Amino acid sequence: MVLWCPDWAVTAGMLELVDSGAWAGSEVGVDAAAPAVVLANNVVVVCNAAARSEGVCRGQRRRDAQARCPEVMLIAASPDRDARWFEPVLAAVEAVRPGVAPLRPGLLAVPAPGRYFARGGLDGEEAAAAVLAERLVQEGVWDSRFGAADDLYTAERAARQAASQACLSIAPGGSAEFLRGLPVTVLADDGPEGAELAALLRRLGLMLLADFARLGAGEVANRFGGYGADVWRRVQGREPTRLASRTPPPELACEISFEPPLDSAEAVTFSVRTTAERFVAGLADRQLVATSVRIEAEFEEGVSTRTWLHPRCFTSRDLVDRAHWQLQAGMASSGLRSRKSTGETISSAVTVVRFLPDVVEPAGDHADGLWGGGAEEQVVRGVARVQAMVGYDAVRVPVLQGGRGAADRQVLVPWGERPVGLRPVDRPWPGRIPGPAPSRVFATPLEAEVVDEASVPVAVTARGMVTGEPWRIRIERRWCPIASWAGPWPVDEGWWLASPGTSGQASGQAQGRAARFQVVGVDGRAWLLRWSAPALWELEAAYD
Repeated sequence: MVLWCPDWAVTAGMLELVDSGAWAGSEVGVDAAAPAVVLANNVVVVCNAAARSEGVCRGQRRRDAQARCPEVMLIAASPDRDARWFEPVLAAVEAVRPGVAPLRPGLLAVPAPGRYFARGGLDGEEAAAAVLAERLVQEGVWDSRFGAADDLYTAERAARQAASQACLSIAPGGSAEFLRGLPVTVLADDGPEGAELAALLRRLGLMLLADFARLGAGEVANRFGGYGADVWRRVQGREPTRLASRTPPPELACEISFEPPLDSAEAVTFSVRTTAERFVAGLADRQLVATSVRIEAEFEEGVSTRTWLHPRCFTSRDLVDRAHWQLQAGMASSGLRSRKSTGETISSAVTVVRFLPDVVEPAGDHADGLWGGGAEEQVVRGVARVQAMVGYDAVRVPVLQGGRGAADRQVLVPWGERPVGLRPVDRPWPGRIPGPAPSRVFATPLEAEVVDEASVPVAVTARGMVTGEPWRIRIERRWCPIASWAGPWPVDEGWWLASPGTSGQASGQAQGRAARFQVVGVDGRAWLLRWSAPALWELEAAYD
């Protein structure tokens, strides 16, 4: 049996609008009488029956569709949305008859459950379709059509010929006869390849699939390609399509409940150890490991949820450490102090801790090599041990990001965490200094001074010109003659943030007009300096 929901992209779009409250549709489900279309690149790709009755069709441009039906609702195409809203339909059908095989959003197949639902004057398939249609109405899907046949292809064609919330059953052995009575235009439902074959058959004067079936196998293979040969065999009744039902995903999440609730982070951490081991063992039984895990802690007054990453894969000890850090973070944010050194009081007693795998990968991709894991694995384990002792935020690694200055191009993130919100590296970044990059960047820039041959401080004009040639540089109260220099590389950063009476450094971002220089002293040392208006020199980095 095949279940077909016509114009599913429109239905999914309306369901999402109703769910978000952005559209006042029917209180129970979607108002099917409202004309609506789904657009991709300003072209209609799907339209419902109400829009088609107004002259809207696939392939029309947006302006043409609105000209024919000014009140038409426009919905942006979203394959993810279509699949997401089709999941409740799969679950509803699966609750009645297990073994559902999703073909695509809006179309599914299931082994015919007719013999379980035969009653009254209805045969088994019609009674089963009535039960399924009733369940789908509860999910907000009003237009569902069913088809039952010996093979999947014929059942899909039967569903497309059925009336709304009805089932068209093909008698056993009658699939080929049913298909031969259909016009060749039904092939357009198979996508661009089917539409092209349908148009070609019509040009050749073949209006029915029965006419196509009278051709020889060699003629079909030579003229109509692989897709045409498949259709020809199906019309002949020689190629029944097998049904591949989906396997429900295994339940990999593990949780532990506390009764009575625990108000100590150390007590919770000690109690979740067995649950973490069970979580890792459950993944190992399926030859899987987790590289991203979501930990949920339910309190009596709220929920704490966080997704943790691991550069390799999680062990039970790693999960226990992450749970402890998460509870400590919640305790710190609440402003509570430790009751004693070995047991922190948390803001609210914990009732449930849950481990959910966010990203799983085959265990073979993370298995140790034949002769051990090597230096990289030892580093990972060593850093994890240090992080467990000193804390999650205490171990950080540098990550490259876009920027102009040497300090702007690096950011420190906790080890094992995915960096987010970084500036892109592939942008031009006008004013960025050329390579090679400095080997030492100072966390706090050092005070410096640059003067010309007459001991006049060097500055940079608004046009990016130096007022004098750099002759000497003062670093840490010591003057050093300059052997060579390069620059300036002028920048004008954060000028929109500057306001009267505020310092450019107060906001944590350099503001105003500035310029950078590369300077080499006669002693061989090289420096990266930054000049900012009106006359401030800073030593940003060194080339060792």
